[in-house]
Amino acid sequence: MSEAVLDRLGRLSERMGQPRSRVAEQLIDEGIRLREFPGIVFRSGPTGRRAALADGPDVWEVIRGLKYARSGKGDPVEVLIASSDLREDQIRMAADYYSAYPDEVDARIREDEEAAVRLRELLGVAEDD
Repeated sequence: MSEAVLDRLGRLSERMGQPRSRVAEQLIDEGIRLREFPGIVFRSGPTGRRAALADGPDVWEVIRGLKYARSGKGDPVEVLIASSDLREDQIRMAADYYSAYPDEVDARIREDEEAAVRLRELLGVAEDD
């Protein structure tokens, strides 16, 4: 790698408080995924970085919706289109990403479900409410 790239990597790793090797690995991994799945981006948030549609929600949110739609009648893609602002190409992009990285997406879905349970407990709200 060029000195300029190594310098920028060093500055970024200092800002992130992570070793250069970890930051480089994350950048390489995300770069490969961006090439594999045009239309997918990575966003930072309080729970870390996650895959998202460039023009839409996080991938895990789309997949959660698809899983929920599968529990009903009809084609899950059509059900999700009818019940959201998502387009078919967005849903298929998220599904393609999920097929390559199911553990990552399922972990995000579980984290959201666990957070919802904790919030209900804090508020004293039963799941049926």
